[in-house]
Amino acid sequence: MRIRIIDAFADRPFAGNPAAVCLLDTDTWPDEGWMQRVAAEMNLSETAFSLPRAEGADRAIRWFTPVLEVNLCGHATLATAHALHADRGTVATVRFASRSSGILTTHTHDDGTIVLDFPAAPPVEAPIPDGLAEALGAAPEATYRTGALGDLLLVLPDEAAVRGLKPDLTAVAALTPPEVARGVIVTAPAAGTEGYDFVSRYFSPADGIPEDPVTGSAHTALAPYWSRRLGRDELTGLQASARTGLVRTAVRGDRVHLTGRAVTVLDGTLHANE
Repeated sequence: MRIRIIDAFADRPFAGNPAAVCLLDTDTWPDEGWMQRVAAEMNLSETAFSLPRAEGADRAIRWFTPVLEVNLCGHATLATAHALHADRGTVATVRFASRSSGILTTHTHDDGTIVLDFPAAPPVEAPIPDGLAEALGAAPEATYRTGALGDLLLVLPDEAAVRGLKPDLTAVAALTPPEVARGVIVTAPAAGTEGYDFVSRYFSPADGIPEDPVTGSAHTALAPYWSRRLGRDELTGLQASARTGLVRTAVRGDRVHLTGRAVTVLDGTLHANE
C-alpha cells in the first residue's frame, strides 16, 4: 500500500504539520485496529485514510492520532487533497464524507493553494478548568468552549506570552481527558505587522499530541473569534510552534474557509497486512 508524508500548511519541506496519507482503493474500511497501528507506527499527529466512494460525497475520510481516532482534522484533510490532486489528477473540488463532521469540501487551485470548507465552531465564554492555568504556566484573559469541536480556547494578553509558554504537558493531559476537551488552543493578537493577525499554539497530550505544529481544525474556532474581535472576515493566523505555519481564514456564515499549501516529503510503500 502506498503511503505518503505530506507537510500541510507549508510551502517548503520540514515546515507546517506533517500528516501521513493512505489513499485506499477498496470499497470498505480496513480493520480499525490495523489503521490505529499504522497511525501509531507513523507517530505523527494524524494519519488520514480515504476511500474512493462515499454516499453523498466523492470520497470518505478518517483520521487517527497515534492513540485514537478523531472526529476532525484540518491539516491531514489538506494533505489528502494535495495527494489526490498531485497523484491522480483529481478534479479541483473534492467532497469528503467524515464520520462526525459532515461533508468537508476542499478546493485545489492552479497556484497550489488548497481551501478547506469546514463548519465554524464559534467560541462561547466558559470558566477555565481548575488547575489548567497553572499547568500551562499562564493566566488567560478569557476562556471559551468551542461546541462540537471540543477544544478549550484560552486568550492570552500578547504574542510573547503565547510563544513563551512551557506547559506541564502531563498535568495538561490529566486536566483535559477526551471527555473534558479534545485539546487546548492558546491564542493572542499578533505583536506587529509581520503578515499575520493572530498567533496560536495547540496542545492535546491526552490524544497523543503533546503540541501540534499547525492545527487546521482549531482555526474553525480561532477564525470566528478573531474576525469578531478585529472586525474583518478574512485574516491570517500564525501557529507559533517550532515548525510554524500560516493559515489564511475566511468566515463565511456558519462555515470557515482555511487556505494553505502542502509539500510531499516522503512517498513509499507500507509493507503490512491488515
